[in-house]
Amino acid sequence: MKVSINARGPLGLSRLCLTSSALALALTAAPALAQDAAPAADEATEQAEAAEQDQSIVVVGFRASLQSAVSAKKDRDQIVESITAEDIGRLPDASIAESIARLPGLTSQRVSGRSNSISIRGFAPDFSTTLLNGREQTSTGDNRAVEYDQYPSEVINQVLVYKTPMASIVGQGLSGTVDLRTVRPLDVGKRTIAVGGRGTYADLGKLNAGSKEFGYRVNGVYIDQFANDTIGIALSASYVNEPYQIQEFEAWGYAATGANGAPPYVIGGSKSFVTSTELARLGLQGTLQWRPSPNFTSTFDAFYSDFSDNQIKRGIELPLAFNGNPLTITRTSSDGILVEEGSFANVEGVVRNDAFQRKAKLYSFGWNNSWKGDDGWNVQVDLSLSKTDRNELVLESNAGTGRGAGVGAQDTIGFVTSPDGTVFSPRLDYSDWNLIRLTSPLGWGGDQTAVDGRRIRGGQDGYYNNRIVEDELRQYRVEIEKEMDGALRSIQFGLNYTDRSKQLTPDEAFLGLVANTDGLTSVIVPEQYRLSPTNLSYLGLGPMISYDPTRLLADGIYQLVPNPYGDVIVKAFRVQERLMTSYLQGNLDAPVGASTLTGNFGVQAIFAEQKSRGATASFIGTNPNGSPNVQGTPRNEGADYVDVLPSVNLSLRTPSDFVIRMGLAREIIRPRLEDMRASTSYGVTIGDLGGITNPLPGRTYGTVRGGAGNPQLRPWRANAADLTFEKYFGRTGYIALQLFYKQLETYIYNADIPFDFTGFPIAPQGVDQNGNPIIINYQGFINGPINGEGGDLYGAELAGTLPFNVFTEALDGFGVTGGVSYTETKISPTPGAPSEDIPGYSKWVANGTAFFEKWGLNARVSARYRSSFIGELSGFGAVRQRRRARDETILDAQIGYDFQEGSALSGLSLFVQGQNLTNEPFVTTFPEDDRAVVNYQTYGRRFLAGANFRF
Repeated sequence: MKVSINARGPLGLSRLCLTSSALALALTAAPALAQDAAPAADEATEQAEAAEQDQSIVVVGFRASLQSAVSAKKDRDQIVESITAEDIGRLPDASIAESIARLPGLTSQRVSGRSNSISIRGFAPDFSTTLLNGREQTSTGDNRAVEYDQYPSEVINQVLVYKTPMASIVGQGLSGTVDLRTVRPLDVGKRTIAVGGRGTYADLGKLNAGSKEFGYRVNGVYIDQFANDTIGIALSASYVNEPYQIQEFEAWGYAATGANGAPPYVIGGSKSFVTSTELARLGLQGTLQWRPSPNFTSTFDAFYSDFSDNQIKRGIELPLAFNGNPLTITRTSSDGILVEEGSFANVEGVVRNDAFQRKAKLYSFGWNNSWKGDDGWNVQVDLSLSKTDRNELVLESNAGTGRGAGVGAQDTIGFVTSPDGTVFSPRLDYSDWNLIRLTSPLGWGGDQTAVDGRRIRGGQDGYYNNRIVEDELRQYRVEIEKEMDGALRSIQFGLNYTDRSKQLTPDEAFLGLVANTDGLTSVIVPEQYRLSPTNLSYLGLGPMISYDPTRLLADGIYQLVPNPYGDVIVKAFRVQERLMTSYLQGNLDAPVGASTLTGNFGVQAIFAEQKSRGATASFIGTNPNGSPNVQGTPRNEGADYVDVLPSVNLSLRTPSDFVIRMGLAREIIRPRLEDMRASTSYGVTIGDLGGITNPLPGRTYGTVRGGAGNPQLRPWRANAADLTFEKYFGRTGYIALQLFYKQLETYIYNADIPFDFTGFPIAPQGVDQNGNPIIINYQGFINGPINGEGGDLYGAELAGTLPFNVFTEALDGFGVTGGVSYTETKISPTPGAPSEDIPGYSKWVANGTAFFEKWGLNARVSARYRSSFIGELSGFGAVRQRRRARDETILDAQIGYDFQEGSALSGLSLFVQGQNLTNEPFVTTFPEDDRAVVNYQTYGRRFLAGANFRF
């Protein structure tokens, strides 16, 4: 009897075929298989094929993809997790990151309701790297971490996550390396055509006027071979147009109401929005292979992503305790720490209609030429280019009851604070077009000067922040391998040259009403721009006025007023890295008694040259028109250094299907690119003594302080050890205990560094309140990133894939897969300070999928959990902020049916799915009390229904 294992997802790319006798043998005590089948398995296969019967059992879909993942884990000498096209394409997920986050020891953070970054073994995304077909990629973010929104899951065939390094992998991360793989058409061996589509529904509905609750995805794949299978082509395309809806509460923070900063704490202010997002993405991928002879293969890969994320954010910003508004307390928590109920008087709310438009185009090309000689000499040459162009616009628009503080109508607002955020009870109607007008309610930003020299008085009416990012990476690689007989199976030597540059150009301006030039005007929103009110009832605030700020700017209601302040100048940077990586690796395959020892050992040497260009900006006085006079001086710095990275991976494979692995390595990850910027800003802080120990009596001092990047930063460096114990059930399942330890020898943290500002241009500071001149202390400080000592991080992972027919055939079709990991950290980045959690660190991470798949019916329930962690959010001006996030559990499910071979609809698959079924929020909290919520985001549930058809 023949068992055909056919992984036939929408891509239809993976196929295995085993006889029933071989499969039964694999489920018991067959010898473990490495890269090649063992003789005992070959003999069993021959015997079974001789006795083959006509009846066949077809194992398809998710079960087959799990077996493919088990084989990848079993055969490789590194510690690896993997998923295949069936996982990625058939779940399917909002982003490929959600598929990857289900792997043992991995998790993700949600942004705008979808996962777009990956944390491995308790480290933030900054500590891992992502490759596409083994090549480094640029990023749409400010740093190195790839945002997986850019990679349609439908065009990816396999994902490999390397948890231990190997000398021949270039561009490895410190916590791990994610390698996205596309299909090789000549390996498929036959023509394949697959198409698919699905509709999506967001159950929060239409939160903003003009938004959508329904969306769709379509994808297609074509694979073929020509010229006697010497030419192969694979083309895939995916288009997404989907809405996401978010209800958000955000607090400015919490203010102490007791004496000397003592509790109880009360909400200091609120900046809460409902957000509607329309995500549109076109992904194209193509591969052309040419194999004129069995020895030579030339492969060209191309990938293109055109990504657009348009958001409208509407809400009401409420200055409260931090604004000095009178507070009445009616209830505090039983322990007296938190004000749970009360009211604020004289509140002047700022009604916000903001637009966020993010557009990115990613290009990736690779050309690989591989020669495998009959004499054991192998050579490959690989050239690649990755390029990202990103434009990110944040347009803020303000409205209120009058221009300037204390001018318009004021509100008395009651509030109730709970672990789910704060709910308000206002008295004003924020949907009244005659009451709420375009203006600067609190005079934020002060007076400005328009380009024609006229004054924009009474504060900014909004803000325009456009961030233009260009990232380009080129790689050139050559490798020579000599295959040998004996325990040393082969030796590899390679050189790789990487040239990367990334630059940020900020374009920022104040938004000013044209009608307000040289006046103090508030403008009623013209009728042609009015939209239906936005409902903020989840916050207790009721309806608010709604309009499109981009139309008001385009039609001349607003004008842009250049921002002259120095913080804009120092945001611009350009960082360039040139890395020459040489490596030498030996590969082992030797018998050890009845067992087999496989593995590799080697060393990388990375010669790094980094350069950074920026500016030093200082406030040196005031122009005649009252605007600040800021001086910017170009700054160019850099550094050269060498890293030597040895690594060893050994796997002992026993006849009883146990595999024991050990890994030892030196690991690095280069600094955040924005931390390497050559930019400095500084000014005088009045009343700051700095390092003065004996101030003169009756005098006022001001110390010069600044902030900067550090172009001379060295990488994070760690020594790592891994030990795993794995038990396999043939190639259908496994259980593994994975232990890991990392000693961070260096860490990057921010600190105040003494700096002599003598000779720097600094404006006179005038006199104090008593008429005495303010004395400037030039022996100041610069706060910036520096290299320091690290600490230890260690943990354990228990993972497995168990089809229940291992225990009894009565449960054939049922199974589970997943894992749980526990991580401890003892890292003290600041010398002498207690240890602290690093960004992205969760003590517990767990994920699992229970499935049934048989007779064409397939059903799955997936859950993933992570305990509390330090998350990163985008703050004002798109500056990253770190906050403590609560633990969360995400639950997804699907049910589907695959029409079987022989039926009229063979090749058709239907499915229905639900994501975030428990409507799990994303919550960050106040450091002093977990009950005090800083950010509470609700994304709602998402439901999908669709079909895939394979010809």
